[in-house]
Amino acid sequence: MFDPLRLRMLDRATETEPTEAERIAHAYRVASGGNAWAALVRAVEDALTDLAEAERRSLRRDRLISYGYVRGRHDGGGR
Repeated sequence: MFDPLRLRMLDRATETEPTEAERIAHAYRVASGGNAWAALVRAVEDALTDLAEAERRSLRRDRLISYGYVRGRHDGGGR
């Protein structure tokens, strides 16, 4: 199996270190037994899961901030 990351890692004359993206891609490919398509699908699944979690946290933070503004208002409507 041709492994471009391994080739780049061996060719220190032109490249110093693989990028973070290359290391992550390599890890996904290794974990998928060398199947590039399976590695890509898994990476996209993980990215979408992380994105959904970040969105959930952002919405929760926004709700807490809004609740804090309502509780802290000074027009007498908060109590």
